[in-house]
Amino acid sequence: MTRTGIGYDVHQLMEGETLIIGGVEIPSKFGSESHSDGDGLIHAVVDALLGAAALGDIGQFFPSDDETWKGVSSNHFLVDAVNRVREGGFRINNVDATVILQTPTLADYIPQMENNIAYSMKIDVSQVSVKATTADYLGFVGDSSGWAVLAVATLCNNND
Repeated sequence: MTRTGIGYDVHQLMEGETLIIGGVEIPSKFGSESHSDGDGLIHAVVDALLGAAALGDIGQFFPSDDETWKGVSSNHFLVDAVNRVREGGFRINNVDATVILQTPTLADYIPQMENNIAYSMKIDVSQVSVKATTADYLGFVGDSSGWAVLAVATLCNNND
């Protein structure tokens, strides 16, 4: 049986904060306002994985009001989610994500993002797809006050 989960994350952009996407620090004068490291790509992937396995969402395991997670690398959340998914009897088939950010351009960083995610998930990089787009200057993404990510994960039973 194949199962699919959807993840979504959004972060406000603030001057002077660090912008981390897919475990890659992106040079920018704006970064994510957040409790952890603000890696919205990883957050959306975690929610997609947990959703596909019917295990809840990132906030259930790593609540933003818990000081334990302040400044923590989102990679910790990803490794934990992957372990939960595997303990639930599933294997990861693939992850596909779209980062929606007006600026800066991400094309040069996408291969490293895909490698980072695949490494943390212990899957082949060919099972991870990261894409980037803008909002054509519309809304909170278009005016560069925030950014968003959509992610989809598919899982299979370990027996498949």
